[in-house]
Amino acid sequence: MAEYEKLGAFYLGRGYDVEKSRVRDEDLLYDAKDLTTHAVCVGMTGSGKTGLCITLLEEAALDGIPAIAIDPKGDLGNLLLGFPQLRPADFLPWLDPSEAARAGRTPEEHARWTADLWRKGLAKWGQSGDRIARLQEAADLAIYTPGGSAGIPLTVLRSLAAPPPQVAGDEEALRERTLSAVSGLLALVGVDADPIRSREHILLSTLIDRAWSEGRDLDLASLIREIQSPPFDRLGVLDVESFFPSKDRFELAMTLNNLLASPAFAAWSQGEPLDVGRLLYTDEGKPRLAIVSIAHLSDPERMFLVTVLLNEVIAWMRTQPGTGSLRALLYMDEVFGYFPPTANPPSKTPMLTLLKQARAYGLGVVLATQNPVDLDYKGLSNAGTWFLGRLQTERDKARVMEGLEGASAAAGAGFDRARTERILAGLGSRVFLMNNVHEDEAVVFHTRWALSYLRGPLTRQQIATLMAERKQAATPASRVRPAAPPASEVAPAAESTRPVVPPKIEERFLPAAGTAAPRGRLVYRPAALGFATLHYTKARTDIDVWKSVALLAPLRGDEAVTMPWEGASVLEGGAPDLGDEPEESAEFATLPAAATRPASYSRWSKMLRTHLYRSHPLRVWQSADPRAISRPEQSQAEFRAQLRQLMREKRDLEVEKLRKRYAPKLARLADRVRKGEQRVEREQSQYRQQKMHTVVSVGATLLGALFGRKLGSLGNVGRATTAARGASRTARERGDIARAREDVEVLEEQLQELEAEFEGRLETLRDQLAEGDLAFEELPIRPRKSDLSVENVVLVWTPWRVDAEGIAEPDF
Repeated sequence: MAEYEKLGAFYLGRGYDVEKSRVRDEDLLYDAKDLTTHAVCVGMTGSGKTGLCITLLEEAALDGIPAIAIDPKGDLGNLLLGFPQLRPADFLPWLDPSEAARAGRTPEEHARWTADLWRKGLAKWGQSGDRIARLQEAADLAIYTPGGSAGIPLTVLRSLAAPPPQVAGDEEALRERTLSAVSGLLALVGVDADPIRSREHILLSTLIDRAWSEGRDLDLASLIREIQSPPFDRLGVLDVESFFPSKDRFELAMTLNNLLASPAFAAWSQGEPLDVGRLLYTDEGKPRLAIVSIAHLSDPERMFLVTVLLNEVIAWMRTQPGTGSLRALLYMDEVFGYFPPTANPPSKTPMLTLLKQARAYGLGVVLATQNPVDLDYKGLSNAGTWFLGRLQTERDKARVMEGLEGASAAAGAGFDRARTERILAGLGSRVFLMNNVHEDEAVVFHTRWALSYLRGPLTRQQIATLMAERKQAATPASRVRPAAPPASEVAPAAESTRPVVPPKIEERFLPAAGTAAPRGRLVYRPAALGFATLHYTKARTDIDVWKSVALLAPLRGDEAVTMPWEGASVLEGGAPDLGDEPEESAEFATLPAAATRPASYSRWSKMLRTHLYRSHPLRVWQSADPRAISRPEQSQAEFRAQLRQLMREKRDLEVEKLRKRYAPKLARLADRVRKGEQRVEREQSQYRQQKMHTVVSVGATLLGALFGRKLGSLGNVGRATTAARGASRTARERGDIARAREDVEVLEEQLQELEAEFEGRLETLRDQLAEGDLAFEELPIRPRKSDLSVENVVLVWTPWRVDAEGIAEPDF
């Protein structure tokens, strides 16, 4: 067995000589136990950061250490692309055809090339397909997609369930869990709530804290009910009504109810329960590498999920006995935004709790980012190991130095800042500086070849392909459905007879689609359907648009009908086809009293007009540079393409202006250089002629002295004098050449400087007009009041199917 296969030793790569830019022979083995003091991996795009973190997770799995990996980008799914036999056919389904085309290969040829590349890469680092097979045998690998169905779904609504006694009995821990749970929930519905000043946050925190202190579980439905009728009379020294009037509480309840009623949120209540123990180990006790993919979620949903997951990890952690060994890993890729230095998002408190307390329970936290300036380095002073790759800016390096100094000081270890800065300046791709407080000095190493095929982020379809077999094999017991609220909450009491509606009220029926729980009971629920025409126009633009809209507002109780349009949904495709009669054998939900009064519909019509003006602007895109406004039907992608074209046109125009400004100067200098070179040629020609004349004169003098005349004669003296004058003129000609050359060199230097100045300004111009820096914002255009007309508001019965458990689903 290879030296690096020791238990508890992670084979991350080999030592690296920065000065000679070569990989050394000695393997770099990292002590797994050191991860109990956590790790941070920092590196810019292209540094090899993701590859290093994937190899770290591979080593953990090989060592039997379970891990939960939060994946915001979709890269970590590559861990499931391990092919022990390294056959081209194994790689083929996962290759990018465009990459093969760029390389001039067919997909099959590219697959053979990739398989050969991986085989050679593994062999170079002393590995083979056998090690890939051991990885797959050592741990179960799975991709979870909360709020989505591509991977294994996770239900997270149990996050309001009462925490275990270990948390409930710790006042500080209970307070932290309550705070982050409420913050995450409010962030999900778009409420930016301060825990101290926000009455929404205070009310929800009090409700949840009271329920948990009593050992009661909550869900969204029961929380909505308690918001409307709190089980207490006072908050602080004020009565509940003064602190948070019932009308405002109802709006908060409706906001949460819209979330619960949204079909898009239904996915959050499906799948396996969010149970950290089940994420870390299979039912058979096999360690699991659970990849929680959140790339498909919106930013608020990501924040909610991460907050809930971190709280669940803390709750699980506190049920474990203390240990000095590594029990499990929590890894998060691209932690940017979840642990900032100044802001306090919901995820920050549980993250800080884990960094401070997880060590005692053997839980290692590994965080990765390419944005070091956006991390809370005071919190990261709890991290004992820093993996530092190539950094982008001096600011990044300065913040990293700050974090390293804090971590070393917290561990009582020394830190050589100057040496570290020198090393960081010379790092290349896949080369990292590891500063481990458990070691005497920092080391530089080159990461090993990954066992997994690193093909880049996985698409939803690719995740679905990887997890299809797993989901089909799932037992019914694993598909846990969350506890349903009381039937009266889920499906209001239905009447077998159709309610009597006054003749002045127009009553219509939405046809049943026949797609939702066809075996369930058909129950009609009342709603108000409003039709309106809107006119959007804006001065100094070409926007002049008329739109017809249809809004459907559920009517659930007398209190709910006071502001029906706040929770209304816009029907895609405009007005639907409506029927005059219900389906046979259908039941009817209770019709609120207000919905039986004709005056209500007139009032709702006026309210709809106000609501549409305030809440239904036409949203277009606006760019300041280049100045442009999108067309109403234009998508972001189309508008971005339009801006790119405008920027290219602007760039070309500015470049042409720059060239026109510099062209005369460059031409004049070039002409002077040409004339200077011509002068050098003339001077050289004159020099050659004078040189020849001087040689002839000197030769004649010598011949006369030897053969024709006496040395002292006057003739010889004259020839000698002439030769001397010729030599003097030759010297002057040589000097003229030197001066002419100097003039040319000066002119050439001036020309080069002018060309460099031109190129510099050209480069600056290109940077200023770079297409990648496009910025635009949303421009809401309100409908013109004078043209806004509400055509009608009618009572519409919407079909729902209710199953035996009382769960209702829309059938329209």
